[in-house]
Amino acid sequence: MRDVVVVGGGIVGLATAYEVLRRRPGADVLVVEKEAEVARHQTGHNSGVIHAGVYYAPGSLKARFCTEGAARTREFCTEHGIPFSDTGKLVVATTPVEVARLADLTERARANGLALTSLTGAELREREPHVSGLAALHVHATGITDYAAACRALASEVVAAGGEVHTSTAVTSIDEGTDGVRLGLDGGSDGSGATSETARRVVVCAGLQADRLAAMSGVNDGPDAFRIVPFRGEYFRLPASRGDIVSTLIYPVPDPELPFLGVHLTRTIDGGVTVGPNAVLGLSREGYRKGSVDLRDLADLARFPGTWQVARTHWRTGLAEQRDSWSRRGYLRLVQRYCPELTLDDLLPEPAGIRAQAVLRDGTLVHDFLLRRTERTVHVCNAPSPAATSAFPIARHIVDVATAAA
Repeated sequence: MRDVVVVGGGIVGLATAYEVLRRRPGADVLVVEKEAEVARHQTGHNSGVIHAGVYYAPGSLKARFCTEGAARTREFCTEHGIPFSDTGKLVVATTPVEVARLADLTERARANGLALTSLTGAELREREPHVSGLAALHVHATGITDYAAACRALASEVVAAGGEVHTSTAVTSIDEGTDGVRLGLDGGSDGSGATSETARRVVVCAGLQADRLAAMSGVNDGPDAFRIVPFRGEYFRLPASRGDIVSTLIYPVPDPELPFLGVHLTRTIDGGVTVGPNAVLGLSREGYRKGSVDLRDLADLARFPGTWQVARTHWRTGLAEQRDSWSRRGYLRLVQRYCPELTLDDLLPEPAGIRAQAVLRDGTLVHDFLLRRTERTVHVCNAPSPAATSAFPIARHIVDVATAAA
């Protein structure tokens, strides 16, 4: 019987396995990942931003973990030769309503202990000549890195410490008994096919499949049930000739009612600049091509009452996002609000990402991290941005919870 099995080879799952082995050298730890490589979904399709924690409610898990996580991410990258850059970020207000929201955001960020500089429109233009707005907030501690590279380094650390990482291995069942948890598995990088593993503890970091694996453990039914609603985040990339259009990351002021940050300009660690993401309801949890539909995923969305409540509450925003998804001109207008000189020819293709957004039966979008547990399992049900930035403290928290569940 293994000591711990971690389900999911994204950054949260791998950091959790790494944390177990750090605390208990020699523990028998296995990571199982259904894809052929680690970091194939959310971790490998995000903006690569090391967040500072500007948006998060003081005292929330997001706020608590983000500052610590950013520092630990930089340390880990330094230790393993993974490139990162402290670019800073400008949150730009382009309307009077956004100026008022920016003031509220500034108070929240200061309550989280961040170093900030408020800028007038003229000061913004002086700092970033190609960006315009009525006001801006400069967040000093924001950076960028390569989270997929961090995952590969974490997997190597797990193996070096005596753990195992099995790819191409999907979980088909979770059966918890008094002495351990039996996982039914399918596949395996060694071609083993259907098999099983038994562990004293299981931690499930399944991202886009979190609700389905939680249901296998009986922790996702009744009035507290949730579903993962996939939101496609579509990106473009600017041509190399536009690579110096900004020196920092440029974000709009977000709508406080939505868990998305808006279409932004992000410098990437390879020297490029991406535009995005938007947030479009996805009809396939793992379908990255535009127009992808998975009938099982679609049926799950249709059957869940929370989906319809989200649609009733946010239908205007949803229609606008869909319109801009199918119209590059509409997408461009979102960016031209703060970077007016960009043109349609500047929007080059870039792979999309898909965000796993937990939604409750009453239509509540879960904004913070959400864990559910049994005596021997811990399920990470919602790990939204800044989960990549915060992976190390999240992992510590998960292991604390798993230990308490013993």
